[in-house]
Amino acid sequence: MLKPSFVLSFLFVFLPLQSSAYDRITGESFASRSEVIATNGMVATSQPLATQVGLDILKKGGNAIDAAIAANAMLGLVEPTGNGIGGDLFAIVWDAKTKGLYGLNASGRSPKSLTLEHLKSLGLEKIPSYGPLPVSTPGAVDGWFELHGRFGKLDMTEILEPTITYAKEGFPVTELIAHYIEVYTHRLGQYPGFKETYMPNGKAPVKGQIFKNPDLAVTLEKIATGGRDAFYKGDIARVIDAYMKEQGGFLSYEDLSTHKSEWIRPVSSNYRGYDVWELPPNSQGITALQILNVLETYDIASMSLDSPEYIHTFVEAKKLAFEDRAKFFTDPDFSETPVTRLISKAYARERKKLIDPAKAAKRYDAGPYHGDTIYLTVADKEGNMVSLIQSNFRGMGSGMTPTGLGFILQDRGELFSLKEGHANVYAPGKRPFHTIIPAFVTKDGEPWMSFGVMGGGTQPQMHAQILVNMIDFGMNLQEAGDAPRILHSGSSEPTGEVMTDGGYISLENGFSQNTRRKLIEMGHQLRDVVGSYGGYQAILRDPSSKVYYGASESRKDGQAAGY
Repeated sequence: MLKPSFVLSFLFVFLPLQSSAYDRITGESFASRSEVIATNGMVATSQPLATQVGLDILKKGGNAIDAAIAANAMLGLVEPTGNGIGGDLFAIVWDAKTKGLYGLNASGRSPKSLTLEHLKSLGLEKIPSYGPLPVSTPGAVDGWFELHGRFGKLDMTEILEPTITYAKEGFPVTELIAHYIEVYTHRLGQYPGFKETYMPNGKAPVKGQIFKNPDLAVTLEKIATGGRDAFYKGDIARVIDAYMKEQGGFLSYEDLSTHKSEWIRPVSSNYRGYDVWELPPNSQGITALQILNVLETYDIASMSLDSPEYIHTFVEAKKLAFEDRAKFFTDPDFSETPVTRLISKAYARERKKLIDPAKAAKRYDAGPYHGDTIYLTVADKEGNMVSLIQSNFRGMGSGMTPTGLGFILQDRGELFSLKEGHANVYAPGKRPFHTIIPAFVTKDGEPWMSFGVMGGGTQPQMHAQILVNMIDFGMNLQEAGDAPRILHSGSSEPTGEVMTDGGYISLENGFSQNTRRKLIEMGHQLRDVVGSYGGYQAILRDPSSKVYYGASESRKDGQAAGY
């Protein structure tokens, strides 16, 4: 059986699909396949069946918002290793009618009955990754209905019907998903409900096996007919409440019944003529803007992707941004994050002065202040576009699998700090720091690109790299995602960890030995990692022809399709 690593050797046996600026620099092409091109609609997700479900909704007359919800629901069934209705959701929507961008924060809050004092009384230095303690209120279902209520077109019963049918009749499990379910059986199999839901006949499903989730079908039927209240105030909420009490957990019926999402204004910074839009904290979206602001002060186009100069500059910019991320990012209802200052050009120029062009920094201080996941994107013939990301965190989540419901509750609460005085310190009814971030790019006030790269702390790094690949290195939409990636790990974190050794760089296959050697000479630590380079989906809209271009992650099961 394949043990996927995302560092897939076939990615770098390149086909000369088309010329790009990067071809002219190195003579290589980074596209594993050509872009998908269509006029009436485009769907890009990390699993082909989910892409087809979204495309079917568009063909039935649904819009991009309907198709995004349908695809997300399907991903919760076919890719439970990254998401599900026990998790949270963030989205950015381009509404063609009003010609505006709208942001949705559908993340849940911590249990009101769990206190910092109780967590400290358990002798914890950090909140555990699994079990009942890291569970926060799941926000995805409310997020669906907020999106649908404001922008949707088809009835929710029609939107969720494909997933309900697949859950009843079954679908063949892909090799990648089978591998990860097997991994999580060892981590989560001890928790009641997990085996009954995800281990038919006591074993994880294998590649090609038909997998059914009838409990999830029933749950989705209740949601489709009863609306969001069926999840947050009906029998589903009561089952979750009873299950969590049995497991010694704190998420309660009250937490669910009082949950609500929040419409928020996306924030942006201009990178060489392109307005890049992200969502503000409690997510980490503005970190990508900070990285890009620093990179814009350099002549990146004169460098090459496989150059120590570029990689060093990128990594040092990332380190600087992540120090601010560690210190300031939190639920804005509890503490102010200085967003305007952090994403300003003046602040980027200030911070750039700290970068030594010849030497890796072991640590940076945050700037002064005065005063496994899924990503999908959909576009329709009217010009609506949706950038949506949804996750349980740590793959399948906490392991808490409420009896007979067919899904796992998230473990986002792990991302709180337990250090008193920290902006992200745990508190009842508080939203934790979030890693999942959708992105959007406009040009001259028109939609240009909807994209995301799922994968925890890799996301802002990869957002910046995708745009550098396209804007500075001239790659097309698919090449930009297939090109080898740079990953820096070991930065300070919002959970309290502090970088003191400079962290380490991991480089995918495709970077030369000479570049690796020079980076080591500059003081960087290099370390190989497996499975951490993220998962990319994107749709680009040609402003003149109105044609859509789609791209999808070749490190996963991803598919972009249009009609």
